[in-house]
Amino acid sequence: MGQKVNTIAFRLGTIRGWESNWYANKKDFAKKFHEDIIIRSFINKQAPQRIISKIVIERTLQVITITIHTARPGILIGPNGSKVQELKQAIKKKLGKEVRLNIYEVKNEDMDAILVAKNIAAQLEARASYKRVAMRTVENIARQGIGIQVRLAGRLGGAEIARKEEYKKRRIPRHTLRADIDFGMAEAVTTYGKIGIKVWLYKTDVYGKRDLSLNVPFTKHAKRKPKR
Repeated sequence: MGQKVNTIAFRLGTIRGWESNWYANKKDFAKKFHEDIIIRSFINKQAPQRIISKIVIERTLQVITITIHTARPGILIGPNGSKVQELKQAIKKKLGKEVRLNIYEVKNEDMDAILVAKNIAAQLEARASYKRVAMRTVENIARQGIGIQVRLAGRLGGAEIARKEEYKKRRIPRHTLRADIDFGMAEAVTTYGKIGIKVWLYKTDVYGKRDLSLNVPFTKHAKRKPKR
């Protein structure tokens, strides 16, 4: 069963927080849920290239606070903050509500599974060898002491029959709840069809309580045994 559950969903409320933080009754839940989908799809369409990691949405009675996690904040902000203001006004007009927009910089792209998957997808679309791209990515990230697994699926190398291939380095303990494992997916649109990319990153073990807010920067700490 563990292999069929999303790695992030499996850890929600334990060592991982939610990307949408708000409360609604039965009457308003569907409306707010669909608003979140609209916000995320709109931002992903407006943002250039594959630079967005995640979009965290928090709601109060009056304001919707949107935090965009990106590896290249300068591209989103624009000269003198012009682009981010345009994006804010466009979202405000689309929803008809007050919006606050924050940009959060992802310091290390290799620590974010979604950005790693998107980077692989971009290289595959540029017609790079899938095997070379996957092996180089795994080697570079494993060198930093991070466990990594990459799975590619589709018509790899333009083959007639679709297949899956996996590349792995170090441990990926998916069933261990205290294991901080990040998971990301992306699609590469090539001339011979779509190639699906899944990436798992095992960073460290988490003991004790942890701040579940996704806007808190990750700091890798030494593994230690829990106090008895």
